[in-house]
Amino acid sequence: MSSVSQSGAAIRLRGLGKSYKSLQVLRDVNLDIAPGEFVTLLGPSGSGKTTTLNLIAGFLAPDHGQIFLDDKDLTAIPAYKRGIGVVFQNYALFPHMTVAENIAYPLQQRKPRMSRDTISSRVAQVLKLVHMGDYAERRTDQLSGGQQQRVALARAVVFEPKLLLLDEPLGALDKRLRESLQMELRRIHRELGVTIIFVTHDQDEALTLSDRIVVFRQGSIEQIGTPEELYDHPRTEFAATFLGDSNIFEGTLAQGRFNCADGHFAPIADQADRPIKLMVRPEKVSVVPGPFDMSALNLTTCAVPVTIEDVVFAGASVRVEAVTASGLKVMARCTGLEHALSVGDKAHFVWAADSSRLIDRTTP
Repeated sequence: MSSVSQSGAAIRLRGLGKSYKSLQVLRDVNLDIAPGEFVTLLGPSGSGKTTTLNLIAGFLAPDHGQIFLDDKDLTAIPAYKRGIGVVFQNYALFPHMTVAENIAYPLQQRKPRMSRDTISSRVAQVLKLVHMGDYAERRTDQLSGGQQQRVALARAVVFEPKLLLLDEPLGALDKRLRESLQMELRRIHRELGVTIIFVTHDQDEALTLSDRIVVFRQGSIEQIGTPEELYDHPRTEFAATFLGDSNIFEGTLAQGRFNCADGHFAPIADQADRPIKLMVRPEKVSVVPGPFDMSALNLTTCAVPVTIEDVVFAGASVRVEAVTASGLKVMARCTGLEHALSVGDKAHFVWAADSSRLIDRTTP
């Protein structure tokens, strides 16, 4: 390792399926990942994301489908021959070894055997990469959780893999440390250029780290896109509600109008008449206390009368929880209103029409 940099591999998954007895946990998964991408597999427990990661790593065998690393078919190759770096949630470090010994271990197992000088040089370089150079001789059971995570990452990249798999490696850490290490992962990814596949159920983590996010649901891929695409243009209600908070109104679309008993909705360019749902993110909503002249609304504004149920101070913003006349729970996230609103007050949720997104009711 003359310098701490390397190139990533392209990954292709074709028709992957996996079942445990009668339970199908993965259904016909197809995915293309470009060299050097940071891709996050996001979804609730049991959605198939960890199973997909284990299939790529070789810890599980698919019932059908293929896995390609660049142009090489990995499907029948055992895990130890795939040359993939893996970091687990529990780090799996050897407590009786020092930091340097843990990192050196995968190099010592490789054939042909490396010289001591080569191993020492590589270990020193990755220790520098993860900012752990002063801890080389310390035992891993004497380290904090964040330090152990850095050591596990160093051990996973020391043999220069083209692909790095991370299985919820930050899940056991507290919020502040987790956010700090997210920034470290971004830095290390930029420096190495390695392809990273990251598994998490934490939506904020996915938005922060990813070039693209793959949303899993019930063993299938629900939607793939950049963080911005998924957040601003979810195609299904599941994607909209799993990645961020959302207000979703149910109604019908007729002649370019969204008709819903909850309020006034501006005209919409979509002309296809059908049952539909309309979504707006809470941070796009303004709260107007007291009476509101609905007749004065223009063609670019939506407004829904509500009754305030709670006002919660959340640091940089205030979360306003309310209910519409039909009983629908809705939420706004805004600033400067904590002293202007009280539980039971009448108000209106107001937003620009171009902040609305249509979601087909047939794909909940």
